[in-house]
Amino acid sequence: MADDSASPSPSSASPLQHHREALKSSVRNTAASRRREQAIAIGKERREALIRAKRVCRAPISGSDEAEMEEGDMVVDEEKACLEAKTAHAVEELKSALSIQGKGVQKKKIEALRDLRRLLSQPEVPLVDTAIKAGAVPLLVQYLSFGSSDEQLLEAAWCLTNIAAGEPEETKSLLPALPLLIAHLGEKSSTLVAEQCAWAIGNVAGEGAELRSTLLAQGALRPLTRLMFSSKGSTARTAAWAMSNLIKGPDPKAANELITIDGVLNAIIASLEKEDEELATEVAWVVVYISALSDRGISLIVRSSVPQLLIGRLFSSENLQLLIPVLRGLGNLIAADDYMVDSVLTVGNNIIDQALSGLIKCLKSDNRVLRKESSWALSNIAAGSSEHKKLIFASEATPVLIRLVTSAQFDIRREAAYTLGNLCVVPTGNCELPKIIVEHLVAIVDGGALPGFIHLVRSADVDTAGLGLQFLELVMRGYPNKQGPKLVEMEDGIEAMERFQFHENEQMRNMANGLVDEYFGEDYGLDE
Repeated sequence: MADDSASPSPSSASPLQHHREALKSSVRNTAASRRREQAIAIGKERREALIRAKRVCRAPISGSDEAEMEEGDMVVDEEKACLEAKTAHAVEELKSALSIQGKGVQKKKIEALRDLRRLLSQPEVPLVDTAIKAGAVPLLVQYLSFGSSDEQLLEAAWCLTNIAAGEPEETKSLLPALPLLIAHLGEKSSTLVAEQCAWAIGNVAGEGAELRSTLLAQGALRPLTRLMFSSKGSTARTAAWAMSNLIKGPDPKAANELITIDGVLNAIIASLEKEDEELATEVAWVVVYISALSDRGISLIVRSSVPQLLIGRLFSSENLQLLIPVLRGLGNLIAADDYMVDSVLTVGNNIIDQALSGLIKCLKSDNRVLRKESSWALSNIAAGSSEHKKLIFASEATPVLIRLVTSAQFDIRREAAYTLGNLCVVPTGNCELPKIIVEHLVAIVDGGALPGFIHLVRSADVDTAGLGLQFLELVMRGYPNKQGPKLVEMEDGIEAMERFQFHENEQMRNMANGLVDEYFGEDYGLDE
């Protein structure tokens, strides 16, 4: 993460002077880029959090008549061919029910829809492709027509929900149904129908940017926002989940539009204030994408009670599904706006103590995502004031970070290294080298962190290697009694730096060669 705009050497300018004028040079300047990259790549973390981008609806929505019916009548051990034949037959029954008139037609429609829905809901054999090839989607669109009973609309939307949970091409088959699914989100629809349509739209939005753009162009954002205000827990949860899928980028337009809708911020706050952890989880993902993509959204959120509510959840919850989006959202906010560290996380207030305790809990977690994200958040706090540095240094975070920088996976080592480095420097506000906090540097080096930083110098990733070199410069310049070079040499640091002697990256070449020349030149060892 080094700044490639210059070629500093130890004797002149140093990359230690950026990112809040601290060690983590490029993150402050590229925070928006980092946050947007995280938004795009977040699908992996959501899977690790046991949250899928698309969800099959197997059980009835709470409050529907079907919720009272027994769902155990589906035979699960039938042959695939038999189930596929049943699916094709169910689609034919849908078609037949549309063509008949007279007494009992509504009952026949509902039965046909329910038969297909049960087949699409069973987990043993995927039948979405069979249903699509049999012509189910255009028939289901007809069943969504205005004036239909709520029961019919619910069953049709349920079938479409599970089709949308299929493979990418299967999800795209819903394009003809999107206008009606969006229309049934409106105020004239029953809550049950609107919730099921939101679920279907969430599955479509979870498939990719192209379908998200289509949904946004067709006006899905505002009616989906209205459902987030619902007093019915499952409806608000489903709408928030669908909303997080809809706004997750990479285009920031939807996130920017969402935050300007009247009442959205209040709805987010109200949801986070409730005891419902599932609702808080889905709303926290909405905060993640707003904070990753919308600068205006960040400014509004950090000046509301949302950060305090997220920190409260971080401090008190042990729920992994909730902690991941809470931590990611806080990390985005801390990285994006100085107001978070300077005015919200003020040293001496209870809120910073809760935040630090929650971050340390995540640092010590077995979950890789929590360790990485908490290290990232801490690195940005550690780049703040001297008081913030002292608070983190004196906490349990420091020994945990030292352990991570020497033994964790590569991406976690790097984030931990940024935090430890930031704890060791005070910005000067000009082009001079940053002032070293000797007490912190000595404790971190003596605690065993130096081998971890030298290992980073050997990294094939140039930015990470540059981070390692920056820390070695601190050690060689600032460790008492000029013992820094000797400590670096004892850990084979000279060899690690010399690999850059003829490196193609000019900045790295100049930095490494400058350090070797300055600290291991002809006079090295003569004063011993």
